[in-house]
Amino acid sequence: MSAPDLAAPEDWREFVAHALRSRAFVIGGIIVLAVIATALVSLVWTPHDVTKLVIKERMQAPSADHLLGTDHFGRDILSMIMVGSRNSIAVALVAVGIGVGIGVPLGCWAAAKRGFADEALMRFSDVVFAFPALLSAVMITAIFGPGAINAIIAIGIFNVPVFARVARGGALSLWPREFVLAARASGKNATLITLQHILPNIANLLVVQGTIQFALAILAEAGLSYVGLGAQPPMPSWGRMLFEAQTMMAIAPWMAIFPGLAIVITVLGLNLLGDGLADVLDPRFRRAR
Repeated sequence: MSAPDLAAPEDWREFVAHALRSRAFVIGGIIVLAVIATALVSLVWTPHDVTKLVIKERMQAPSADHLLGTDHFGRDILSMIMVGSRNSIAVALVAVGIGVGIGVPLGCWAAAKRGFADEALMRFSDVVFAFPALLSAVMITAIFGPGAINAIIAIGIFNVPVFARVARGGALSLWPREFVLAARASGKNATLITLQHILPNIANLLVVQGTIQFALAILAEAGLSYVGLGAQPPMPSWGRMLFEAQTMMAIAPWMAIFPGLAIVITVLGLNLLGDGLADVLDPRFRRAR
């Protein structure tokens, strides 16, 4: 007896049609793809060199030469936002990857073992959740020093118990199911059952949670960069761009408006995509079919 397919619909055309009917999924997906495309383009091309200081062009308003204006060093803001998107996505991707890579196995292991292992994981999660994510990240980067690597580690550590709890909760709901009991009766051990039956059936939960944590990781990275604990110069960062613009609001508001919009739009797109995925991957949709 095999596990029911809860991870993907059998009819992909019907699945895609259902996904395209979700406004949140479509709008969020377009925004996220646009941000990713911007980051990829910045690897090979930007309108101007982000490391070049042109003092004579400092704090220019948006124009044909500089579509989003320049900052107090004469750097092109559009180019900085493009490169900053690459930094934000890289930090968030690796940080969420740490959370998934460590948290999911821990959660599945705790659900399979129960007892002391389960209780220890939950208490560890409680300790981590006792401190706000950004505060924990600030504490870690303040101890080990500023930089993108330490920011990734700090954000990733907070993601571990998040994914552990999600994986544990989903796995606990599946272990009493008939197809899991049948797998155990056939002689499969806990590891094999987890790989073949548990993980495929909680993948939808993990995907949705991943989009949420990705948005939170981008916010955390911007917050760390804002206080000087994230990516260091000359690497542009949305958070540090906001910090540098705070004293220039009266004379050059575009220095803060455009990086702020980049953060807002990216986080909004990820949240919409998460909401859309929650709807598209909802098992009730498949049961209704």
